[in-house]
Amino acid sequence: MSILKDNVNKGPEYLRAMIKRRCISIPGVFNGISAEIAERHGFDAVYLSGSGIAGAAGLPDLSLTTLTEVAEKTAEIASVTKLPIVVDIDTGFGETLNVMRTVRAMERAGASAIHIEDQELPKKCGQLSGKKLVTEEEMVNKIRAAVEARKNENFIIIARTDSRALEGVDGAVRRANIYLEAGADAIFPEALESKSEFEKFAKTVKAPLMANMTEFGKSPLLTVKELDSIGYKMVIFPLTAFRASLKAMDSAYGALKREGTQNSFIKNLMTREEFYELIGYYEYEKEDSHIYKYKKVPK
Repeated sequence: MSILKDNVNKGPEYLRAMIKRRCISIPGVFNGISAEIAERHGFDAVYLSGSGIAGAAGLPDLSLTTLTEVAEKTAEIASVTKLPIVVDIDTGFGETLNVMRTVRAMERAGASAIHIEDQELPKKCGQLSGKKLVTEEEMVNKIRAAVEARKNENFIIIARTDSRALEGVDGAVRRANIYLEAGADAIFPEALESKSEFEKFAKTVKAPLMANMTEFGKSPLLTVKELDSIGYKMVIFPLTAFRASLKAMDSAYGALKREGTQNSFIKNLMTREEFYELIGYYEYEKEDSHIYKYKKVPK
């Protein structure tokens, strides 16, 4: 999908309308080309995780990335896909004023939704132990700041709670309902540990819900169909493609070093023609030719 096509991002209104109708599968992407591949496979939205941005830079998910880096990556992705983008803004990159600046930056960059979490800094990956929570009051203030800051009322504010690990499911439910009262549009309960916990949360929190189906974590890998039947509206797969690409790169580099040639795995590579088709290479050439067909510079 080339940026030379009618490639206007579908935006918050489209995403909000979709999750009212049905549960959607949202794959994690980590740059423009991964978003183009996701769009080609018919997904309705894409997800940009903090761990994906950090991981692609060779860093752990420990609040090491900045607002500028996240905004730049969001804009890169928005420029090449029509799909709405859900962006992980960690804890909002600071206190309430920082949250307001972050929300405005995400809107300008082309995001359709953000989620903000209730961890203390330095935050940790939601699937790991050792997390600490901010007070409910502090998180409420951040949610109110996010809602106040958005320019488009359809821009979706998702409140993530990591409280399951520290306060149990009942504590997560309590916090979720408080966050909804503060103005959050949707809730993301991180690291629920069984299907029954997903079911209990959905029965007691009446809002659009997001489920995280990341690999090798605390949550069971339920299908989108299962989560839809329980009552979830968004299912994210934050690092699935990223992990697959790392495995493929590791294998390719290993074989290249051992054998000194790519002949043994060339069948596993995307061809030049396939790559050019994916990025719209020939459309760029046509656009270039169209511009240069004018022989005289207009006065």
